[in-house]
Amino acid sequence: SKSIQEKHACNQRKRTCFIQPKKTALGSPEAGLQLQTSSCGQRPLLSSISASRVLGGHDAQVGAWPWSVSLQIHQAGGKFVHTCGGVLVNENSVLTAGHCLKGRRDPYYWRAVLGAHNLWKLGEHTAKRKIRHITVHPEFQTETFENDIALFKLRSAVRYSDYIQPICLPPAHLYQYIDNETECFISGWGRTAEKGKTSPVLKEAQVEIIPSSVCNSSDAYGGLVNDNMICAGSRSGGTDTCQGDSGGPLACYHSSTNTYYLIGIASFGVGCGRSKFPGIYVRLSQYRGWITSQLLLSNAAVNPVSVTLTLLLTVTGVVLA
Repeated sequence: SKSIQEKHACNQRKRTCFIQPKKTALGSPEAGLQLQTSSCGQRPLLSSISASRVLGGHDAQVGAWPWSVSLQIHQAGGKFVHTCGGVLVNENSVLTAGHCLKGRRDPYYWRAVLGAHNLWKLGEHTAKRKIRHITVHPEFQTETFENDIALFKLRSAVRYSDYIQPICLPPAHLYQYIDNETECFISGWGRTAEKGKTSPVLKEAQVEIIPSSVCNSSDAYGGLVNDNMICAGSRSGGTDTCQGDSGGPLACYHSSTNTYYLIGIASFGVGCGRSKFPGIYVRLSQYRGWITSQLLLSNAAVNPVSVTLTLLLTVTGVVLA
C-alpha cells in the first residue's frame, strides 16, 4: 500500500482507506437560526470543568457529558450493539459521522441511547429512542471522509434532565477564538487501546487543538487535513478517539459564556493515540448551513407553517426584532 507521504492512509477505526481529498469551495457560514434551547451547552451535574489534562482518558463522572449519545444497531438475536457515538443538539436531533452509516442507512435497525454512563447497566436516567429518519450529507465521500456528517432524527423527543442535555452549535465567529489553550474534551464508549475492547463506561479526555500545518507535515498526514477538518489530540500521542468513538463530540468550553460548544465530530485517524497522528474531526463551523437546513426540514412535520415562514425570511434576509 502507498505511504502517507503519497497522500494515502487507512482509517483503522473503520478498517477503510481514504485518499487525498479534493479542496472544495464552501460558502461563508450562514447566520443560523435559533433551533436550540438557550440553555444548551451546560453540564448541570458538574460545578466546574475538569482541571487536569488526562493522558489517554479515564472514566467520566456519571452525567458528566449529557449530550453524549450511544448509537446502536440491531444484531441477530435481538441485541443492540454500540456502533458509534453521537451528539444531542436538540430534543429530537443527534449528529454523528457519515461513515457510521456505511451499508446500513435504514433507521429501523438503529436506536439511540441517551443519558447513559455504563452501557451494560442502563440506569433510570437513561432514555432509549427509535430512529425516525437518517440523513447523510449528500456530498459525503467514503474514500476521503470529506463531509463526514449525518443527522439522526429521533422518533419521539427526549425530555431534558440533568443527565440529558443538548450541546450548543458554534456561532460563526467562535472558531477564531479556539486554539491550543482552549479547554477541549472528547468522550465516548470506543476502544481504550488500538486493538483493545470497547468500553462499557463512558470515557473522557482533554485534548488540544493542533494546527493543520502540524498535522499536514510530511511525516504525519501529509496534506490530508483540509479546511473542513480539525486536528485534535496530543502531539506526543496517547490521547485520542478510537474505534467506536466515531461520531462523538469534540466539545470546547467558552469561559466568557460558561458554555460548551460542539467544535468537531470524531471522523478518522491512523491507528489510535499514535504520535504525529492525532484524531481528525469534522469542523462543525463549516456545516452550520447544512445542519440548520436539516433541523428546519425535520421540524416542518411538527409546525409546517412556522418553518415555511422561517425559511422564507432566511432566504430573503428579513430579520424580525
